[in-house]
Amino acid sequence: MTEGVRAKLRVLVKRILRKYGYPPDKQEKAAETVLQQAELFSAEWVSS
Repeated sequence: MTEGVRAKLRVLVKRILRKYGYPPDKQEKAAETVLQQAELFSAEWVSS
C-alpha cells in the first residue's frame, strides 16, 4: 500500500471513529490496527 493510500485511509478511519464517539486517546492505535487489517485483506485479494 502506498503512503498516499495509507494517509487517506487513516483520515477516513479517524473521521469514522470520531463520528461514532470512539475515545480520542485510543483513536491512533485503532486506526493503525484497521490499516494493518486492510493490508492483510488486500494481500489476500491480490493473491486470489
